[in-house]
Parts: sequence; structure tokens; C-alpha cells
Amino acid sequence: MSLQPVTAEARVLVVAPSWVGDAILSEPLLARLRDAGIGAPIDVVAPPWCAPVYARMRGIGRIIDAPAAHGRFALGARRRAGQALRNERYARAYVLPNTWKSALLPWFARIPQRIGYVGEARYGLLTEARRLDRRALPRLVARYAALASPRGAAEPPAPLLVPDRANLEAALVALGLPRGRPIAIVCPGAEFGPAKRWPVEHFGALAKLLARDGYAVWAIGSPNDKPVTAALAATGDAREAGLVDLAGRTDLGTAIDLLSVATLVVSNDSGLMHAAAAVGVPLVALFGSSSPAYTPPLSPRARIAKIEIECSPCFKRECPLGHFRCMRDLSPRIVYNLARQLTAGHAAAEWP
Repeated sequence: MSLQPVTAEARVLVVAPSWVGDAILSEPLLARLRDAGIGAPIDVVAPPWCAPVYARMRGIGRIIDAPAAHGRFALGARRRAGQALRNERYARAYVLPNTWKSALLPWFARIPQRIGYVGEARYGLLTEARRLDRRALPRLVARYAALASPRGAAEPPAPLLVPDRANLEAALVALGLPRGRPIAIVCPGAEFGPAKRWPVEHFGALAKLLARDGYAVWAIGSPNDKPVTAALAATGDAREAGLVDLAGRTDLGTAIDLLSVATLVVSNDSGLMHAAAAVGVPLVALFGSSSPAYTPPLSPRARIAKIEIECSPCFKRECPLGHFRCMRDLSPRIVYNLARQLTAGHAAAEWP
């Protein structure tokens, strides 16, 4: 079945992915739907940890809590959540995760058009189950955006997040963060696993170099990143740099807002990397076990730091060979030089 036309007032529901970075990469799909004439705010079903991401996107209506935790089938919860949405009279749903269970909610909600990729043989649950051409659409952002068109589409726009300026001002005061200096933010965590994490001693050496250039250096991350940022803060180089460890002291929305005033961000391949790209700040993105061909930071102000090594990318949570050369051999001096090239001529970020 092909997509049927909908009016500007038609209501659309998006079933969001469970990873923060993937959620950010879904924003061009929403932009493409607006460009196609969808005028009503678009509702999103998302896990609670992704809600702050969608709260910073344009054209979003309700953000509905996902009915089940990531990885749980929870058929009864999905049925009840879908039935509760029947009166919303959505005309169309886009199911971004490829799992069978993720397509249950719009099916239970009786949404007439339900679009997504075949995934786990979801023919009965989707009215339009598309086959993914991985070679034609190598990047995740393009795969999502292509769902907005019956025949796929050209290159999508880059994701865009809109910071909450009032929340930013309140956070700067609450966290006691000074103004007036250029800000370098480092993001040393990565929820996927240690194979994505640049060594903390490398982050410390970089922080020391940046502090000598006049930067105030902050580390940002989730509560789960706290062991990594604490290890970073304990290094002699980080102490000398005066690094401020903010991991676990902000929610995700506030972290995104803080990223928006950075003069420079250096991040592992993580949700915060995509957030930094989406707020348009200069970014050095560190890749080792993962590939920038699939989920690169989509910003003209981003640069990739990666060394060519035979076993990379392996896409493993931990280095299967034990040497971790893809990240260990990516030296702080390489990253520092990229940062210097990227920020040459840039003044400190303009405070709102």
C-alpha cells in the first residue's frame, strides 16, 4: 500500500527509537513531514530518557511515555496504551524501531496508515512495510527521513535542536558556572560500552592543553557516566586544568542547553555528540569501534577524529582483541590539533 494524502490538520504519531542519539537523528523526518504539509503538532511515543530531546524539537505536540521499558515485550501494557490513543484519531503513524513489538501500539490504536521498515517481518502490523536498501541509505538519519516519502527522498537536512534559554540561565546560576571565558565541554561517556570511550587519561591531557589556551573545561554526562567522569577528574592533568565535573548534576535537557554555549565540544560517539551537532557548536567527534559512515555528527562545524586500523569498526561493546588501539592510538595531540583548526578565529560563545 502506498502513502495516502493527508490534510494539513491530520494528526501524526511517531514511535521513537530508544537511544538518545537515534532520537536526535529522527528530527529530519519531522522536518520533512512539516515540509510536506503536516501542520498539526506531531505527537511522539518515546521512552522517558528521550523526552527532553523531543521537547527541544520544533513542531512537537504531546510526548507520550513509551508503555514498556526498553527490551520488554509487555503485550498488555502496549495494548492498553494503544487502546487509550484510539480517540486521538491519528491519520498516520511512523514506527522507527525495527522490532515487531514496537509496531503493536499503533496497531492497537487502529491508526489507518502505519509506516516503517519490514524489520522483524511486521507485515501484519504495518500497512506499509518497506524494505530497506542499506546501500542506497547507508546513514540512519536518511533511513528515518526517507519514510516521509513514498519513494524515499533526497539527502535530509541536518537535525536541529532548539535550546531552552530560560532553563540554561537557571542552570548556570544553580551550578555556579562562571561566564566570560571560552568553554570547552568534554563528553567522556558512552552508554553503549567501553569500546566507544576514549581513555580518560587522553581526555585529561586534552583538558590540560585546552586550559592552557584559556578555556574553562567542563565534563558532561548522565548519572551512568559518573564513574568515567570521576576517573577523569581524578587525573593530574584534569586537576591542573580545573575541570568541572557536571556528570549526573543535570538532566539531559539541561545538558543539551549547556552544550549550546560551548566554544568547543569533544565527545565520544554518543547521544551528546549528536546533541552538540544539533545545536550547531564546534565539535570534535571521536570514533573507534563505531563508524562515522552510519551515524556521523551532522553539522558543518563537526570534525571526525579517527585513526585507520584494520579491525575498526568492530561495533562491539568491548574491544574483542584486548588492545583497544582504535582509541588508545588516537592521541590527545591529534584531537587538540583538530580542535585548534576548528575553533581558529572563534571567540568565546555568546551568552544569551
